[in-house]
Amino acid sequence: MGPTFGRGAMTNHWNDIANSDCVLIIGCNPAENHPISFRWITKAMDKGAKLIVVDPRFTRSAAKADLFVRLRPGTDIALMGGFINYILENNLHQKDYVANYTNAAFLVSKDFEFHDGLFSGYDKGKRAYDAATWSYELDAEKKPVTDPTLSNPRCIFQLMKHFYARYTPEMVEAVTGVPKKQFLAMAATFAATGEPGKAGTLLYAMGGTQHSTGVQIIRSYTIVQQLLGNMGLPGGGINALRGENNVQGSTDMALLFNIVPGYMAIPSEAAHPTLKDYLDKETPKASFWINKPKFFVSLLKAFWGDAATPANSFAYDYLPKIGKGYQGAGYSWIPLFESMGDGGIKGLLIWGMNPAVSSPNLNQAYGALAKLDWLAAFDLWETDTAQFWKRPGAKTKDIKTEVFLFPAADSLEKEGSVSNSGRWLQWRYQAVKPHGDAQSDLWYANRLGLELKKLYKADPKAVFPDPIVNLNWNYGDTPDVHLVAKEVNGYTVADKKQVLNFLGLKDDGSTACGCWIYSGSYPGPDKKNNLMARRDKKDPSGLMLYPTWAWAWPVNRRIIYNRCSLDPQGQPWNKDKAMFHWDPVAKTWKNLDVPDFKWIDPATKAHFGPEESAKAPFLMLPEGKSRLFVPGGACKEGPFPEHYEALECPYVNPMSAQQSNPVMKVWKSELDRVAQICDPKYPVIATTFRVTEHWQAGAMTRNLTWQAEMVPEMFVEMSPSLAKAKGVNPGDWVRVKSVRGEVLARANVTRRVAPFCCGKAGFANTVEMVALPWHFGFAGLITGGPDSRQNYAANQLAPMVGDANTMIPEYKVFLVDVQKV
Repeated sequence: MGPTFGRGAMTNHWNDIANSDCVLIIGCNPAENHPISFRWITKAMDKGAKLIVVDPRFTRSAAKADLFVRLRPGTDIALMGGFINYILENNLHQKDYVANYTNAAFLVSKDFEFHDGLFSGYDKGKRAYDAATWSYELDAEKKPVTDPTLSNPRCIFQLMKHFYARYTPEMVEAVTGVPKKQFLAMAATFAATGEPGKAGTLLYAMGGTQHSTGVQIIRSYTIVQQLLGNMGLPGGGINALRGENNVQGSTDMALLFNIVPGYMAIPSEAAHPTLKDYLDKETPKASFWINKPKFFVSLLKAFWGDAATPANSFAYDYLPKIGKGYQGAGYSWIPLFESMGDGGIKGLLIWGMNPAVSSPNLNQAYGALAKLDWLAAFDLWETDTAQFWKRPGAKTKDIKTEVFLFPAADSLEKEGSVSNSGRWLQWRYQAVKPHGDAQSDLWYANRLGLELKKLYKADPKAVFPDPIVNLNWNYGDTPDVHLVAKEVNGYTVADKKQVLNFLGLKDDGSTACGCWIYSGSYPGPDKKNNLMARRDKKDPSGLMLYPTWAWAWPVNRRIIYNRCSLDPQGQPWNKDKAMFHWDPVAKTWKNLDVPDFKWIDPATKAHFGPEESAKAPFLMLPEGKSRLFVPGGACKEGPFPEHYEALECPYVNPMSAQQSNPVMKVWKSELDRVAQICDPKYPVIATTFRVTEHWQAGAMTRNLTWQAEMVPEMFVEMSPSLAKAKGVNPGDWVRVKSVRGEVLARANVTRRVAPFCCGKAGFANTVEMVALPWHFGFAGLITGGPDSRQNYAANQLAPMVGDANTMIPEYKVFLVDVQKV
């Protein structure tokens, strides 16, 4: 999403789904995992919208669908590639949209090539690409050369057309298992949203991302939506459904290893030794990111206050610089656990997470936890992680890790903001005081900061204490969440007045701001200025924008890229769902949402006309256009999504000789065993899923009696044909085994799953699939089964391999065997 559009966030919002003419659900199951969202899907259907559900399992979402498409796990790119080919072959793309708002017209370097599954620049020894040839052709002024007719064979439109011509309906069926007739019905139904005035939305979640090709899977979704002109419209967009309400907030505030708050790259010790180096290299010459120096310097001032001065480059030296990480793979989840297992990490703080259930290849994860000197868990219960040393089969005498458990406050016991998938920051009030000795996460973080400052200040032998001692840490012994929120919004240093929004931020040290994209959420000194706490239900648009309910980033904009809801002349594609229009007589914009385009001349305050605004409907990208082809190395597998099989797979890749993602990270540890491709010992495809009755890693719901009794046991969904072949009856206990471990589960014999017969199988014409919920473990009121000597966590089976861009593990497809106990 980020490399394609400029931001990685959900483009529209939950309510807006009701404005759709067609909803495509792929890689998620909102009826069960985001049940309130299904209210808006139902509203759309009540108004005549079609619902398409693509999933390996027949889910409750599928039960409501007009069309259910059963897809072999991990083959989304082949399905979307076929869809792209269908749109282009049948001339169904939104022509004005594609020509004006995407980079379809840009010419690509003469040296760019693709052959038999690999793009130009591949280094087999390094398992990496040199992406120099994935670039635009430039003219004498270093500007991209374009062909507005889209006819030049090297323009992106023609390259894309040629690239995806291989993805015929017959090839789609061979790879994905989706029958040709069903594929064509799906393609025709959703492609109808490419007609001007129509809008289709695409919903996805972890079913799309948790693959060794996860980023490119999402990229394939974006290409479809660009071709159909569905971005920026009411009822359109690509909506990433977060598994919890504040997952969006956690990424906004940089709980990712490679960014600082507001999605700015974290400095690298090699590339950015000075502030000047960082700003010169990370600030583009075009796009709204030319303002990055203002946002970054204001962040440094928020961190270090008076200690951040022009003389010391605003304390840039205090900010930690990122290195290459374990085995050069960065600092995401997998390399952290790999490093931990290698003895490189000595201590671990776990805040509201349960990696003893959620990690892939759990036996490796347990071994890594056992190498720590100490582990501190902050949670409501003694989770599986907090007692990993008591797991079945553990040799306690060999585990030296000292574990500390701190009682945490529940969400209802603390005040503060949460950011939902639709980028809405909503303020929660404290309903009750924390129980017992429990404290909020903010309280613990504040105490940790105060104690570290105290210890570093008192120790004469402390090495470089300045970054800790000089932290701008003034929230009180009992921290005031409003002070934090106001710092995040930003203020002028001289008078401590709140800035109105990020347009007031400066790069000279005169402003401080904890997260520039949240600037504007608390623009005044009093609680009445907390816009996140607004609860006004007025909706002047009639499109469920609700502009005075809470606050959305950026600058309360409800639908991003919204210039695309208009034709190049500034008139809405659909007058009945108009957020904007250009008045040619008054020469002004009429708007019901905050414009996400260049619309006012800052010098004259006059409104720019539609021609000017149409030049850059995607302000966060240097081209100003969305990207059908991603230049450079922003997507490490290539500029177009190409189908590769999962690392563990029973099928030979029919698309090319390149079996799996050529740049995915495969670890060298003995504990990271993977099954051989088409290994007959493990003939069954496995995937994992969630159930409504349990929550994430289960620490909460498995400790609540009324939820524990609803789904008390671990189970595995298997087809009647697999059950018959294995001699399994419904309700039997079975053993599901992978090369990494095994888990016991009740057999749920059901037609919700089915075998696949597609393409060239490695060892059988028909390959079965099973599906397991991942919520169970070995601790809590229930663990998933009756045997205390067993660990019922499904992720014991999943491989620790990573997508090359995000390092997300491949939970959604791996190989197992099923045996009756």
